[in-house]
Amino acid sequence: MATSIRLRPWQRDALEAYRSHGRPDFLAVATPGAGKTTFALTAAAQALAARDATGVVVVAPTQHLKLQWSQAAARLGMHLDPNWSARDGVLPADMHGIVTTYQQVATSSGPLRSVSSGAFVVLDEIHHAGDDRAWGESVLAAFELASRRLSLSGTPFRSDTSSIPFVDYHFDEARADYEYGYGEALTDGGVVRPVFFPRIGGHMEWTSADGSDQAASFDDDLTSDLANQRLRTALSLEGEWLPSVLADANAQLMTMRRKHPEAGGLVIAMDQAHALGIAELIRRRHRVDVVVATSDDPMASEKIARFAHSNDPWIVAVRMVSEGVDIPRLRLGVFATNTTTELFFRQAVGRLVRWTSGLRSQKAFLYIPDDPRLRRSADGIVEQRRHSRAKREEDGFDDPSALDDRDAMAGADDDGQMSLFAVISAVAGERSDAADNVVDDGVFTADDQVWDVGVHAEPEGFDIDLDIPPPRGGVRSDTTGGVAGETLSQRKSRLRRANAEAAKELVRNTRLDHRAVNAELNRLSGIRRVTEATSDELQLRLDAANKWLRRLR
Repeated sequence: MATSIRLRPWQRDALEAYRSHGRPDFLAVATPGAGKTTFALTAAAQALAARDATGVVVVAPTQHLKLQWSQAAARLGMHLDPNWSARDGVLPADMHGIVTTYQQVATSSGPLRSVSSGAFVVLDEIHHAGDDRAWGESVLAAFELASRRLSLSGTPFRSDTSSIPFVDYHFDEARADYEYGYGEALTDGGVVRPVFFPRIGGHMEWTSADGSDQAASFDDDLTSDLANQRLRTALSLEGEWLPSVLADANAQLMTMRRKHPEAGGLVIAMDQAHALGIAELIRRRHRVDVVVATSDDPMASEKIARFAHSNDPWIVAVRMVSEGVDIPRLRLGVFATNTTTELFFRQAVGRLVRWTSGLRSQKAFLYIPDDPRLRRSADGIVEQRRHSRAKREEDGFDDPSALDDRDAMAGADDDGQMSLFAVISAVAGERSDAADNVVDDGVFTADDQVWDVGVHAEPEGFDIDLDIPPPRGGVRSDTTGGVAGETLSQRKSRLRRANAEAAKELVRNTRLDHRAVNAELNRLSGIRRVTEATSDELQLRLDAANKWLRRLR
């Protein structure tokens, strides 16, 4: 299936570096929003065309990203099943491969070892394989027999406990085979947005875990435990710090929507209860719609997808939108979580940087507590932004020792005793102008007014043709009968549901049970199992069921 794709300069360079690499493992680190998905799928498509791989397996961090990868692949004519499970049996003959998650890899490494043997494997945000030792071991077992393994990350990462499989390390830091940073992307223009950081101070009072009363601003030097409690106090809905910041952020978003009506805002909350409370506060005080997406909500992926294509102003999430999720209209964020790791902070910034063609003044804003840890993270990105504006080769920010610090998870009481922590009060202070200034209209400009000049043209692209062969089963399903914009995997899901409904109707109209009805439908359509059927076979099965029902009526 021939298709044409345009690559950005960095994607072309990364692809050339990958081709000349010569080894089965390759790590590409590229700033969020730069287009890692397009690069990876192009490499996979070329491997299929060259018969260097028998199929494709993509491992994504979350359930929602499985669907996102599948849809991106479908646009290139590559069909990846995001609904695969270990009990499905043989991969259908009309699918090029599957999309799975690290969680599934941990429980299904055996079946995945068979599926991925000889395949091209993409490990998206590979640092997740280090979240748990068992996950790393499962990744090694599952993909050891793959022909090529392309690992991706949006930020540099370290090995805190054990090395992640298929990654080369230098002094505990992953060594990238190709790296494209935020500063480089800003310098290229038309790739990512400049992000500005309104930093909000304040005065907090609370009862600490040992029962003592405490009071501090973000300028006070505190122990790690007390600093964590100070941040939790600021983010509590019981005080006025967070409501004040949300009011400021909402006013800024409404100002932005005058020129960019689709602009959206994201609040990253601490947990589900916190997210629901923030959403209710925004609805009550500001009379605007709010979408809530939390990982324990089975409809979270659908909510995120609808928000991405809607005009709703706000989405509140815990971790669902912190990594990889593509919502280009997000222009403003509120960092209302007590997770203070450098890696998580960069991932949050990454949700706001995705470029929209043809839009003037694409500055994005992330409101943050003026906590010293977050301040350092923001200052590093500001420095990259300023250096990129000056087109310097060095971005002045590289502190590997601060990345992915597992001990920087704020708010944990580790001594095992009952905590007496309680919020007394939290009052927001002035927005800091140490890194980003404010002008009268509320738009942050600092010394970077260059970002408002004209519409940044996207960098010169490079068109390449892809000729993706049929799946290893040799079957290409006829997609002309599908719904417009529907991927092959989505069409097959729809046909499976229709087959299930038809089978239920046959059970009601015959004296046969479900097992007998399904066995007969499989015989009539020539398939062994529904999960192994192609799209065309599922349609034949549905036609057979409908013909049977017409005879009964």
